[in-house]
Amino acid sequence: MRMLCSRLSLGFILMLFGAGSAQAANLDDREALETFVDGLAMSLMLSNNSPSGAVAIAHRGEVILAKGYGFEVVEEQIPVDPENTLFRPGSVSKLFTWVAVMQLVEQGRLDLDTDVNEYLETFMIKDTFEEPITLRHIMTHTAGFEDGAVGYLIIDDPERALPLQEAMARYQPERVNPPGKQTAYSNYATALAGLIVQNISGEPFNDYIRAHIFEPLGMTNSSFEEPLPDPLANNMATSYTLEDGRYVEKPFEIIKSFGPAGALSSTVTDMVRFGQAIMNGGELDGARILRAETVAQMLTRAFTHDDRLTGMALGFYERNVNGNRLVGHGGDTMWFHSYLGIDQANELTFFVSFASSGGSDVRSVFTPAFYDEYFPISSPRPEPPENFADRAGRYAGSYGFWRSNFSTLEKAFGLSGVVQVAPTEDNTLLLAFGGGAKRYVEVGDNLFRQLNPAVSLASGLSPALIAFQEDEKGEITGFVMDGLAFMSLRRLPLVATPNFNFTLIGFSVLVFIGVVMGRWYRRKLVREMPAADRSATNAAFYAALANIVVLVSGAIVLSIVGDSLFSGIPLTFKLWLITPIIAVLATLHLVYRNVLAWQRGSLGGMWARIRLTVVTLCALFMTWFYYYWNLLGWQYMT
Repeated sequence: MRMLCSRLSLGFILMLFGAGSAQAANLDDREALETFVDGLAMSLMLSNNSPSGAVAIAHRGEVILAKGYGFEVVEEQIPVDPENTLFRPGSVSKLFTWVAVMQLVEQGRLDLDTDVNEYLETFMIKDTFEEPITLRHIMTHTAGFEDGAVGYLIIDDPERALPLQEAMARYQPERVNPPGKQTAYSNYATALAGLIVQNISGEPFNDYIRAHIFEPLGMTNSSFEEPLPDPLANNMATSYTLEDGRYVEKPFEIIKSFGPAGALSSTVTDMVRFGQAIMNGGELDGARILRAETVAQMLTRAFTHDDRLTGMALGFYERNVNGNRLVGHGGDTMWFHSYLGIDQANELTFFVSFASSGGSDVRSVFTPAFYDEYFPISSPRPEPPENFADRAGRYAGSYGFWRSNFSTLEKAFGLSGVVQVAPTEDNTLLLAFGGGAKRYVEVGDNLFRQLNPAVSLASGLSPALIAFQEDEKGEITGFVMDGLAFMSLRRLPLVATPNFNFTLIGFSVLVFIGVVMGRWYRRKLVREMPAADRSATNAAFYAALANIVVLVSGAIVLSIVGDSLFSGIPLTFKLWLITPIIAVLATLHLVYRNVLAWQRGSLGGMWARIRLTVVTLCALFMTWFYYYWNLLGWQYMT
């Protein structure tokens, strides 16, 4: 419902402020610019329950707008000040890590194509594949690591944070792809690059960034320190979530263990200064942080799965908005959502950040809506090929992002991040993800364009282009989305799809409920059964009950722990992990009793034994489910 309301509100906003008009607005008219941004930002924030935000825009070397919206502290009605109020840029922090890497490359102290193990001191990256991981792989998100976050990435207690070197050793993820093959966004890999900067420079990472980037650029309101030092802490926008219609304050997020990947706090004016320095080839106000040729190297496309789509530069990623190439980076913490964009052709740099969970929608919509107003484009509606139905089936299926977990219980989260692709009757493909669906038309070999690209760009909710990947046999193995060059998708086997898992879970639960209720209503009859029959009936009852307890208690525990699961593993969750083990033990006993029932011909007849076997098969499926999704035992990072 919230997404629907957001889209309806956006449609009204775009009509009200002229987005998508044939005539481009003029950035030199600053009064009109401020009016447009005011209306866009405030309306989006209101419809998405974002309590604070800020926007800074620089054009042709001059800041033409810097403005705050909402309140730094809601309770005290302290307004956001673009010069002084700090936000959490999240993964936009990574750009500073990449600049630090390239500074050391300029000095000849780092090489982008050397095995990163050459730069590590106390541990090594696992040699899962023959090919070593390099900084070039890391900067293009092709290192091949699995993803991970639960319990350690973003925490709320600074005392639990680990030194960077210790965190990188402890939380090293599995390698699931050879380097250079698939893109999978990696916070770990970026933090590893930050550790390399620290090792090679001999300076703590935070000190290095302050001395070699912040100070030269005059970024006086920026810091990677956590908690923030005074007086910056006094100007930090408060973290909020909306609960029961009111804003509830949340703790300052601690990303210290993975600091180079996302620990920055900064103002929008500081961030746009950084963007201006990159736009200017590494220089701002007479201070230089990189050579012009190094910046040009960083902003040149370095990797793409398909040349027809946007790709990865060195650390920066490309976006195509209304035909304009943007390089930059988005960033999300739990409570802040940001984007830094650099448009070289239009000499434009901008940074936006919005708070609370609804800030994600505001951030996503802002850029395409702004470009619809100031750089509009008319996109012709693609026509579906009449013969597409003949080959549509090869694309149908369930797809999951390579940015997933494979070795811990986080793997189960993959069930909620699946993209469904299905043919339609009008010769298009339907792409369904996150509660929304878009239709795509074939426009080239394995290349598809959204049926209504103007709507896509205005909503910011789906890519204009997608390109499928195929193997040497011509089988479709995955696809990539335009604008998401850092996260390719893989085709999922049947057993990893939500339809397979949830259908069988639903059927099993119905069987288990029937067993439990039948056992309750027939308890007197069960007591009068022969011992062997009673044991088999009881085994079915306990296995059914145990599996129901796993599912029901799991839902309750997850509703209680909520987002705190990402900052640490609560005791209640650890205790819940005992229940799948009990269910498996009960299942093994049921299997034993089922075998005996068939051997002895007991339970009063064939149909009774078949019913027992159905219960046994359902319990065995649940055992497989716990095993496949890593829910047996305590499989998480500590």
